[in-house]
Amino acid sequence: MVQWRGIARARTAVTAATLSVVTAMSLAACSGSSADEIDYAVDGTLTTYNTNTVAGAASAGPQAFARALTGFAYHGPEGQMVADNDFGSVSVVGRAPLVLDYVISDKAVYSDGKPITCDDLVLAWGAQSGRFPGFDAASRAGYRDIASVDCAPGQKRARVSFAQDRGFLDYGHLFAATSLMPSHVIADELGLGDGGVATALQNGDQPTIDRISKAWNTVWDLKPDLDLKKFPSSGPYRIDSVSEDGVVVLVANDKWWGTPAITNRIAVWPRGADIQERVNQGSFDVVDIESGSSGLLNLPDDYVSMESPSAGIEQLIFAPGGPLAAPSARRAVALCTPRDVIARNAATPIINSRLSPVTDDAFSAAENVGEAAQFGVANPDAARAALNNKPLTVRIGYQTPNARLAATVGAIAKSCAAAGITVQDAGSATAGPVALRNNELDGLLAGTGGAAGSGSSGSSAIDAYAFHSGNGNNLPGYVNERVDGIIDAQAVTADPKELARLAGEGAPILWNDMPTLPLYRQQRTVLTSTKMYAVSSNPTRWGAGWNMDRWKLST
Repeated sequence: MVQWRGIARARTAVTAATLSVVTAMSLAACSGSSADEIDYAVDGTLTTYNTNTVAGAASAGPQAFARALTGFAYHGPEGQMVADNDFGSVSVVGRAPLVLDYVISDKAVYSDGKPITCDDLVLAWGAQSGRFPGFDAASRAGYRDIASVDCAPGQKRARVSFAQDRGFLDYGHLFAATSLMPSHVIADELGLGDGGVATALQNGDQPTIDRISKAWNTVWDLKPDLDLKKFPSSGPYRIDSVSEDGVVVLVANDKWWGTPAITNRIAVWPRGADIQERVNQGSFDVVDIESGSSGLLNLPDDYVSMESPSAGIEQLIFAPGGPLAAPSARRAVALCTPRDVIARNAATPIINSRLSPVTDDAFSAAENVGEAAQFGVANPDAARAALNNKPLTVRIGYQTPNARLAATVGAIAKSCAAAGITVQDAGSATAGPVALRNNELDGLLAGTGGAAGSGSSGSSAIDAYAFHSGNGNNLPGYVNERVDGIIDAQAVTADPKELARLAGEGAPILWNDMPTLPLYRQQRTVLTSTKMYAVSSNPTRWGAGWNMDRWKLST
């Protein structure tokens, strides 16, 4: 089996067989019949089936669709990559340069009966490689290092060759769950015929690629009147409906060729203000949210709570324009932000990590440089001096409802008022990456990549690309040639000492330029009914939904 690095860049993959044994033990412990439906509440909104766009990656889509859009791997309970042998296999056929052979299972078909082919790999690469303008992809990490995807349209095999000296070490995260979208949907939408999408991308047919990119960005938007033909599934679940209030109902996919889903229907609820009320009523069976985002939840006797740290960082992300466009203004806001108080309220230490894995203290320590020290405790006098005693008004947004982030904005506003900085609470249901990019906000409180949830990919090398020029989830529009070089080097470096050195080199630059202000490691809360089995947390943006096809609710 191919072994892949995990969050701390050294963890090997857990075999699918091991997880199957764990799941079997969990289910063996329960008795009685299984409920036909499970209600699952998630962190954010459910706006698109395509979780590879800037907005989609930051949404709750990954929590909802990990078992509707499968791939060559998925994120296990600790964020590690697990080979999905139902989907296909990956083998290394060259190391210098890195060359991988992908083989899709002969049984693999979409829920509409169309075969899953290597055309979908070509689309995933084309959309996320950065080679073709127009695709609103969240991240280019790894895909930008691929020199070619050799695929005969309509076939089940592809050879992926990386550029010389660009052997992307976390390649197991590529072409994984939720990465591969059904290219035949776009081909049908645009009248390109079988294989038309892959052919256009392989030939560099820019006029056609322009049409493909526009479709890739929008054709999978989730709306109550959606055309189900455009939303085929490659996993144990498929979309059945979307309600007016954004609830996505998944049902068992009868075309799924692997082990059938245990529960027939799962209703995925976007987070609302009534979580406590619904828990009290027993109408939610699984809740997977940021700790504290719904205030202090009082659990009835028939619920259990699991608390765990995520791999994502809660941070203040600054807008690319407006009053905080200048580094001096961003540093002023950072200087008057009471990071110690905010982290204490979240019951977690202050985090200084931007380029290193927050899950590994040895790596994270490399970013605890002297330049960070001045931003640990609020210093309104220093903030005022940084602005030359000029007043400043900033709008800080976050996706509502979120009690913890509302309190965070309040703490910043109170502290920064002494520096002549007026902080306005701009929280809203639509606050997110797109609003920040459009300068509707001056700062966004969110997880990695602007996510309401963890936001982490599970790879620190991939997460670091949020500071790489040209990356879609580089929400501040940050450009620094040396930081780009550091991030590129991290992606192909395995030596821990060199990784720590690179992070230590980048840290002072980032503290000076201040594209974001890291606050703390986002903590996660998973609530379940005591009648639920096989639910576990996950530190990545795929959350507890990573294995929802194994969930069982006893009746």
